[in-house]
Amino acid sequence: MSTDRWISALLEAHAAELGAATNTLLAYGRDLKDFAEWCAGKSLAFDTLARADIEAYLVFCDAQGLSQATRARRLSAIKQLYRFAFEEGWRSDNPAIQIRGPGRARKLPKVLSVEDVDRLLAAARQTGRSPADQLRNTCLMELLYATGMRVSELVSLPLAATHGDPRMLLIMGKGGKERMVPLSPPARAALADWRAHLAAEAEIAKTEGRTPSKFLFPGRGKAGHLTRHRFFALIKELAVAAGLSPAMVTPHTLRHAFATHLLANGADLRAIQTLLGHADVSTTEIYTHVLDERLKDLVLTHHPLAKEPRRS
Repeated sequence: MSTDRWISALLEAHAAELGAATNTLLAYGRDLKDFAEWCAGKSLAFDTLARADIEAYLVFCDAQGLSQATRARRLSAIKQLYRFAFEEGWRSDNPAIQIRGPGRARKLPKVLSVEDVDRLLAAARQTGRSPADQLRNTCLMELLYATGMRVSELVSLPLAATHGDPRMLLIMGKGGKERMVPLSPPARAALADWRAHLAAEAEIAKTEGRTPSKFLFPGRGKAGHLTRHRFFALIKELAVAAGLSPAMVTPHTLRHAFATHLLANGADLRAIQTLLGHADVSTTEIYTHVLDERLKDLVLTHHPLAKEPRRS
């Protein structure tokens, strides 16, 4: 079989059997395509190459200056490809099974303080070309901070998930997994205001013969809802309006703030894992390290014994 057929078969299996998210499948596809191109340049075939060839590819990736995380992800994709090929009987061995990867650098996420988040929320209420934009921006930011949703989960929220005056939201996460998250009173108020605006817009659309959008945050693009890229640009605009550095504010930093602030106020790590939709609690445990770092900085900054002694 051609290398393209190997890759497409793996991706189809991941989509059908594991319910892998679209972005995950795209990432695997890009990594395996790069590997296939390297193999073609060396006149190597997927069905005959050896462990040494895969290790040579990893050396090549290192020489290209790729990050540790990128190299680890590419090896993971190759390992999954050959495990799948072995299970399907395309190969009688698995040349990648004993290869150890470079691991992943464990970076602590950037975390916004409660004061920083308050400034962002205040900026959302005042930023926009129209009152409707301000309502939408406020709803976006309140929901993001109140629930810790991933940005893709937020922008694609169906309008039907917010009917009534919900205390909880049903969120469709990675791999089609559902979870319930509670809404804070400010988030519910912002949601109610934005839904009232959408209801008025829907009535106008019906009188004009148009079908109202089924999404909470409609967009004009092919997806029908606000895109991740547009929201990424929007949150940068809000950071500037709030007097914060745009470099330290992304949709994901609000997710980190949600988790870290909950943990700092005594929330259980398992509960935070459920709210974030993490499959493994070890992913959630990074927030304990963030909290430890903040406490250490607090002591080193404010404890009298941590200060330099005065010279007589």
